Amino acid sequence: MCIIDVFDRAIVAYHIGLTCEAKHLVQITQETLMKRQLFDQEDKPVIRSDNGPQFISHRFEEACTEFGMVHERIPPKTPNKNAHIESYHAIIELECYQRHEFESYLHAYEIVSQFIQDYNRIRIHGSIYDLSPYEYREAVKQGTVKPKQVKV
Repeated sequence: MCIIDVFDRAIVAYHIGLTCEAKHLVQITQETLMKRQLFDQEDKPVIRSDNGPQFISHRFEEACTEFGMVHERIPPKTPNKNAHIESYHAIIELECYQRHEFESYLHAYEIVSQFIQDYNRIRIHGSIYDLSPYEYREAVKQGTVKPKQVKV
């Protein structure tokens, strides 16, 4: 499970585990707010998700209220309304999962974690001036590129 910032396409936080529960979602949501220095900000990003059990849980709903975040759920059977993360899922499937045979959980964790780091730092994205997510974020901050309009 991961959280993508649709502005720069970076995977900000993720959970890799044998289970994927609401408590893990709450942890990575909190981690995302801290990494992006938004925890104490009035304006928080909107989190958009499908209707998986983690996202419809009371635990996550309570966390969103506590964190001061708006949570939007897309209608069932409309993955196009969550296109950024769906695109990422296709990329990680094709460029990571299908290229490796994992020998153990630890091996899978190492490979997938490295893929996510490379995705953020190295992998170029045509939608953001052929830059990596981290390069794009820095270029916008420095004023060397104009921010792209985010369509959600």
